[in-house]
Amino acid sequence: MVDITQLDAAQADFWPQLETLLAWEGVSDDKVTSIVKEILDAVKQRGDSAVLEYSRRFDRVKAESMADLEISLDRAHAALESIPQPQREALEAAAERVRQYHQHQKQDSWTYTEADGTVLGQQITALDRAGLYVPGGKAAYPSSVLMNAIPAKVAGVAELIMVVPTPDGDVNELVLAAAAVAGVDRIFAIGGAQAVAALAYGTETIPQVDKIVGPGNIFVATAKGMVYGTVGIDMIAGPSEILVICDGKTDPDWIAMDLFSQAEHDEDAQSILISPDADFLVKVNESIERLLPTMERKDIITKSLNARAALIHVADMDKAVEVANFIAAEHLELSVDEPMEMAKKIRHAGAIFLGRYTPEALGDYCAGPNHVLPTSRTARFSSPLGVYDFQKRSSLIQVSEQGAQTLGKVASVLARGESLTAHARSAEYRLKD
Repeated sequence: MVDITQLDAAQADFWPQLETLLAWEGVSDDKVTSIVKEILDAVKQRGDSAVLEYSRRFDRVKAESMADLEISLDRAHAALESIPQPQREALEAAAERVRQYHQHQKQDSWTYTEADGTVLGQQITALDRAGLYVPGGKAAYPSSVLMNAIPAKVAGVAELIMVVPTPDGDVNELVLAAAAVAGVDRIFAIGGAQAVAALAYGTETIPQVDKIVGPGNIFVATAKGMVYGTVGIDMIAGPSEILVICDGKTDPDWIAMDLFSQAEHDEDAQSILISPDADFLVKVNESIERLLPTMERKDIITKSLNARAALIHVADMDKAVEVANFIAAEHLELSVDEPMEMAKKIRHAGAIFLGRYTPEALGDYCAGPNHVLPTSRTARFSSPLGVYDFQKRSSLIQVSEQGAQTLGKVASVLARGESLTAHARSAEYRLKD
């Protein structure tokens, strides 16, 4: 039985109700934090031996050395050759679209010269090495391999190291095939906090990376948060979420299935529909009831919808936009007549899906834009993963002799105002008078 929360934006207590519905606490408890800290410290101190110890304990792998846990690129290419042809073609088609899209994000260095000959600019360089965490076991996502690895390669990252747990030696062929397609350089069959630690600190076998990207469970997320600063991370993502704004003209079965597409991820996923058409909300609810029994993951979907979903009635589309900007959803579908016009009013969303024929699922796999998106309202201040996450900017400053006369005086005054006389004198030394 599905009992989805019904909200009306005209209600006096609407905003507090909505805020309560959106709240999600993914903070690790003390026990998880303690376990992760112990693992991080052990790997930092003992390197390979600690990684082996934890891999044997948690993933039940049979390995005598780290060499046993490295998966060769030949093995990945063999997986690509062995998977069914339709799967290979789909992987390659998706990879090509993702690559083409992200090529447009690549930034170039630039400079400009001022009248006195001073040159200012920005130099763009790629990270030397990045680490990609890929969930293993039951949660195997080859699409995540493409979405995390391809932007790194487009950015020019020289070495991309992938870690993927293989519980009981279970290797996912699609994940390995995706690694081959995406151009991953090295693959290790390790997971959990020990894999994050190995990437962050480096071991005798696994080199230290500059940034760690990719999703994982609470132990992985906690570990990423704790190593941030030693290395960069992409984000600490919460449960998947979808927000649909519909004018009531789309087939309600389509919208119901779009809501299912996120609810089936896990019980904490969030699916929300906003419409000014109250009758349409009723029709979608009826579609949900009718279609739910046909879903393979109906139990997960039911729990997700009952716990965190909502059908929200609004007075008009302006109110729908206001609510959407407050929610700042990971995925936002605009299933309306003029989606591009509405999109111009959207300030906060991870990805915006325009029109009735653009289900969020296409973005997950093959549309081209990245599916690694800000969740839990963080779209208010952050953006999708992209090439820019694997590039760094260095400022370029070349002051001419003439320019030093002007800038030196300005710097001197400001430095002495801060009582930093060495700064001031350093600038003054370059002055001619």
